[in-house]
Amino acid sequence: MHYLRYLYRNSPLTTLQNNIRYNHAQIKEKVQRTQISKVLIANRGEIACRVMRTAKKLGVRTVAVYSDADRHAMHVEMADEAYHIGPAPSTQSYLNASKILEVAKKSNSQAIHPGYGFLSENVEFCEKCASEDIIFIGPPPSAIRDMGIKSTSKAIMSAAGVPIVRGYHGEDQNIERLKAEAQRIGFPLMIKAVRGGGGKGMRIAMTESDFLPQLESAKRESLKSFGDDNMLLEQYITDPRHVEVQVFADMHGNAVHLFERDCSVQRRHQKIIEEAPAPGLSEETRRALGEAAVRAAKAVGYVGAGTVEFILHRVTHEFHFMEMNTRLQVEHPITEMITGTDLVEWQLRVAAGEPLPVTQEDIVRNGHAVECRIYAEEPAAGFLPRAGTLHRLTQPIAEEFVRVETGVREGQEVSVHYDPMIAKLVVWGRDRTEALAKTKAKLTEYQVAGLETNVNFLLRLSGASAFVAGDVHTAFIPQHEAELFPKSDTVLNENRAIQAALGHLLVSQAQLATNDSWKGISVPSTAFRPNYQLQKTVPLRFDEKDFTVTVQYTDVPNTYRVQVGDGEWRSVEAYLSSNEKGLRLNALIDDKISNIGLLTYEQQVHVYDETGQTVFVLPHPKFQAVSGLDPAAAANSASSPTPGVLERILVNKGDKVVKGQPLFVVIAMKMEYVVRSPRDGVVEAVAPFKQGDAVGKGTQVVMLEDQS
Repeated sequence: MHYLRYLYRNSPLTTLQNNIRYNHAQIKEKVQRTQISKVLIANRGEIACRVMRTAKKLGVRTVAVYSDADRHAMHVEMADEAYHIGPAPSTQSYLNASKILEVAKKSNSQAIHPGYGFLSENVEFCEKCASEDIIFIGPPPSAIRDMGIKSTSKAIMSAAGVPIVRGYHGEDQNIERLKAEAQRIGFPLMIKAVRGGGGKGMRIAMTESDFLPQLESAKRESLKSFGDDNMLLEQYITDPRHVEVQVFADMHGNAVHLFERDCSVQRRHQKIIEEAPAPGLSEETRRALGEAAVRAAKAVGYVGAGTVEFILHRVTHEFHFMEMNTRLQVEHPITEMITGTDLVEWQLRVAAGEPLPVTQEDIVRNGHAVECRIYAEEPAAGFLPRAGTLHRLTQPIAEEFVRVETGVREGQEVSVHYDPMIAKLVVWGRDRTEALAKTKAKLTEYQVAGLETNVNFLLRLSGASAFVAGDVHTAFIPQHEAELFPKSDTVLNENRAIQAALGHLLVSQAQLATNDSWKGISVPSTAFRPNYQLQKTVPLRFDEKDFTVTVQYTDVPNTYRVQVGDGEWRSVEAYLSSNEKGLRLNALIDDKISNIGLLTYEQQVHVYDETGQTVFVLPHPKFQAVSGLDPAAAANSASSPTPGVLERILVNKGDKVVKGQPLFVVIAMKMEYVVRSPRDGVVEAVAPFKQGDAVGKGTQVVMLEDQS
């Protein structure tokens, strides 16, 4: 029987009883002795929901915490109890350790699950939990401290025989010392926050002249994210692979690994797609990685779930220790999919004092799994995050080998204060080829409106020739930019424009149907009516291209004559239908019948097909006033590239600036964006904002004197 069938068709406890060599009486005895009957999840979004699902399955009551922004969030609705902990900014809510502990005591929670991010690797919070006699579901404070401070972790790993990268991990943070160490190591150079994670506080200095600006930026972001601006410096290995190993340890000295994951394809030093196992590795390399990871865990007396991350040479597969994340990882579901395990259940049981339910020999790798992170972001604009309301959100339906991990629903908001992740799509296949095919198929089932997402990009990425071949590395996206960001295909866009125009007209016609009936008598669209024209012209815009689609009604139901621009007239059949995935357009164009998703939203028509989502804009009539920035004014101003919070304004009225000079800094979704001057000039005005003010996308902050 397949491991995954056990995971989904039976309880995890039954899975252990039937599939691994572990004594039933011992399990039962340990379960009876557990003290965790209620757990507080000190997090939000998809990870809070994921932890709650396993807790409920085990009969453990759940307590949620929420900020002002999350009053109606999914994790609040899923929990048995929920408590307000403060304003929207995470520093005043989800990072408020005292408030969370206060809620834990008020709710009589025996344990706190920190999820990932926020307080999950905060050693002080872990120690406070212990002082309040609350179980922290994670490793002991000593392990968090040793692994959280990267300079300390490097020394421990070196002593444990785990290979490390050349660098500077010292306590002396004097700028001159850091400059000297950078020169000793050589360029390109990686600058990393000592307490960092998730790409925060990480910069690359390609040359010596880049070093100080990148160091200052990394320090600012690290201080904002972790309350610590200490840095370490490392040799930057060009275009390596990023491979990590899932480890798990208990309080009885047992430790195992659950194989490796490849997380090489990244943007902004953050993972975007992961797979397990890593493609193209020999069994010898896999074994060496696993053994090194277990040595790392034992070297720090680790307990619970953790991930040991390695840099792997693309050709030789030589690997070096990078860091250890002392928490559950975002991508843990792909490990669960190939091993038939529930790592959150293991966390709860181990935190209650139980031994690991398996030995290393019991853990079997089966098949291949892929995880795609669905973000509200704009890939073509440097993957800038987006915030706003999800006016439409249709996702794949969860199946035996498909998981959709999410913390938002249609109509809810992706907040500027938190990570812009909408969901994680996790797919299992018998091998990598099957897993990738299923991944592409499920990505096409996403329908999102209100915010731009990376779904189309993930579709192209999962089908890119080099990715399919397994030639992955950390510079994959810039190296394959032409394939991942292709120029639009005019012919295909014309056909989609026809679909969009017909969809728009048919939806409008359906919405007006009640106005076309009197006393129950329906008037067909082809019937003669005075002053009624049986031809419609629909102007559309896509990717800076304008399309004019002319549609003529015919005497044959659902049949139209259609012309794009001055092109040839074509006969097209089309009608609307609907199913569990929403509105559909069935269209016959050029002997090809397509059944595609359709959504009309404000002045947009969304078409969803096997290539992803295409959004056409219906231009406003000329007589309607449309707000917008005059092109000349745009050339004389610097605006926020994304909704966010103003961190700093770096210039004053009257200052002379040069092209590329930093003008102000915006923090959005835990990332720092430095906005630079578009040209040389003099600052004419600075908008009356102060630090901490919210700014929208396109908000003018700094204006330059007009040179015309």
